[in-house]
Amino acid sequence: MSQADAEAWIAEGRSATVLPVIASSLQVCGQNRILIGLLDGQNRSIATPDRTLEVAFFDLGRDPDQPAATAEGEFVWAIEGSRGLYVVNVDLGESGIWGAEVRTAAGGAEEVARAGFQVHPTGVTKRVGEAAPASKTPTADDVGGDLAKLSSDEDPEPRFYETSVDEALAAHEPFVLVFATPKFCTSAVCGPTLEKVKPFVDEFPSVTFINVEPYQLAWDGSQLKPVLTDDQLTPVPSVDEWGLLTEPWLFVVNESGTIRGSFEGTVGESELRAALEAVS
Repeated sequence: MSQADAEAWIAEGRSATVLPVIASSLQVCGQNRILIGLLDGQNRSIATPDRTLEVAFFDLGRDPDQPAATAEGEFVWAIEGSRGLYVVNVDLGESGIWGAEVRTAAGGAEEVARAGFQVHPTGVTKRVGEAAPASKTPTADDVGGDLAKLSSDEDPEPRFYETSVDEALAAHEPFVLVFATPKFCTSAVCGPTLEKVKPFVDEFPSVTFINVEPYQLAWDGSQLKPVLTDDQLTPVPSVDEWGLLTEPWLFVVNESGTIRGSFEGTVGESELRAALEAVS
């Protein structure tokens, strides 16, 4: 199917009151965790806990009339009380142009709308089932224990900065790795996502928790400031090692060093707990 045909398919199901937005960065062949947002006619988020979402996925190159897969969306707050998204887990069989037809309801009123997206043969981000890279990531020891020189979090959790990724792997410790920068986040979701993770530190004492600032930062004597390259934020080496295109991103890794959970953007309490229970 051509891009023009795909746009015509989307237009057939266009709604004047609901616009679905594919918020995850890259879809690939195989299992995907897709984030979907909903906007109204004034581009305001209308995703809420009491609004349901069902999605039919169409492989537009094969059959634009019969869905290749269907799934229900699970609502999560990206920013508590302000911006919500739906998490949809689905297996997409082949690369090409795909369409998502969403059916959403709130207060008894149901609406249907469509969006298109590209499925790529492969991706660059480390996936579930792959080996975790042995990245050397900063710890509190590197800055003499002064977390203000390491983290842009105004209230950092000290246990996030005790262990480097390569150390956790060498010790065969299950760990959570969060790439998030509360102060310099381009998505505005890093801080809220990091706050969601903090309560799990006490709940899962056998798991190591690691936060990495995804951009190079320098201490100017009073605060951290970003290191810019061509006026752009400069990723740290571990961002490239893990193949990240966006932030925040969270990985759950088992004691054998295999990635068992991968969450772009925001993460729901239930899905994070399930991943932690599987490795602890």
